[in-house]
Amino acid sequence: MKDMYQPVTQQDLDFFRNVMPGRVFSGEEISTDYDHDEMTEYGHAMPEAVLQALSAEEVSRVLAYCNEHRIPVTPRGAGTGLCGGCVPICGGIVLSTEKMNHVLEVDQENMTATLEPGVLLLEFPKALEGTGLFYPPDPGEKTATMGGNAMTNAGGMRAVRYGVTRDYILGMQIVLASGEILELGGKNVKTSSGYSLLDLMIGSEGTLGFLTRLTVKLIPEPRMNLSLLLPFDDVHRCIQAVPRLLNCGCDPTAVEFMERDVIACSETYLGKAFPDQSADAYLLLRLDGDSREALAPAMAKVTDLALEMGARDVLLADTDERKETIWNARGAFLEAIKGSTTTMDECDVVVPRSRIPDFLQHMVETGVKHHVRILSFGHAGDGNLHIYVCRDQLDEETWKRTVQQVMDELYRRARDLEGLVSGEHGIGHAKKAFLRESVGETQIRLMQGIRKVFDPNGILNPGKVCT
Repeated sequence: MKDMYQPVTQQDLDFFRNVMPGRVFSGEEISTDYDHDEMTEYGHAMPEAVLQALSAEEVSRVLAYCNEHRIPVTPRGAGTGLCGGCVPICGGIVLSTEKMNHVLEVDQENMTATLEPGVLLLEFPKALEGTGLFYPPDPGEKTATMGGNAMTNAGGMRAVRYGVTRDYILGMQIVLASGEILELGGKNVKTSSGYSLLDLMIGSEGTLGFLTRLTVKLIPEPRMNLSLLLPFDDVHRCIQAVPRLLNCGCDPTAVEFMERDVIACSETYLGKAFPDQSADAYLLLRLDGDSREALAPAMAKVTDLALEMGARDVLLADTDERKETIWNARGAFLEAIKGSTTTMDECDVVVPRSRIPDFLQHMVETGVKHHVRILSFGHAGDGNLHIYVCRDQLDEETWKRTVQQVMDELYRRARDLEGLVSGEHGIGHAKKAFLRESVGETQIRLMQGIRKVFDPNGILNPGKVCT
């Protein structure tokens, strides 16, 4: 694919530096941070230049120039992706939003916020303090950017009740490959005004347009939340309790699944013991409400049902310290697994909730078959499982062969169970072949056709998703 594009010349650098003085880097000035994302297994590729944008106007001028000169542009937020989506595999420039990191407005009357794409997920709630408003999407990586979340349609732990990022995006400002600036949506809470280009942009991983501003919906903040930890003797009994818990009327905000082996990795990583050591598998539920009294019926219902379904106990976390201990352990799973092995590969499948036990059984059998350690956790409430194949002490040749076989089998089983290749991490360049197998040639051709309309010269994040 690189043959389609032109290399970055000194003339190009001079133009970029005129547009973005002091924010253009080339050669040895480029930090190695820009050549990979969080999943380094998916390779390293150094860009020819890194540009740090401050405004849509700067992005517009750069994209128009790159489009005319056939220079590939890789959008980048915080680089926390897990599929190589921000890796510049075709060279060219990395166009970073890291300095576009301001919350521009919190509109309490319309219950919206408008912000730049580089705002970090962990920073955004600070802008809402004292407003009584709340942004529900809660992806696990809190150092990700809001723009990155939008471009991958990130989900997270609260998706089972509140939905995913897509459900909270009302408007976007987008710069097309041509340099034209588009306003999509706004503060309106509904529309039936032709094709939804806004929805098309969400989850497009920067292949259709460059995001420069975001308007999101807010909701009233719940006054009280409780967490319930349910230990089970085995994984299957644990997972089989999920549909009953979701259908009992308690309306949980989150239903997370975790295994003892992953918790052990987290304990080592954090240097802190998990509150319970009694079981092989756990469900972690969160309940939101107006008060503890208002949540009491749901707590009682969950407790009775969990014990009926085989839980060893129901452990209540109702103080900040207890909740923090449990949720910090859950939040550390990815880094903890990374720290437990030499390298790893990830499978981010989503299957119907009723098929989770079948998939997990296949995962265990696959690990035994190929003599490889596989760890898993995930969002049991919406069928999204995060599965990590660990290299440990395998040599390079054995690892490459084994991980390919394991991934092929896991994704094939997901298809058999009516699942899909990615629940929330996107496709990037690492999962393109699995996407093609999952959705088929017709859908891939349609995606490619849409991409061609938005970006005829293919300069935006080339080599990703469907190319």
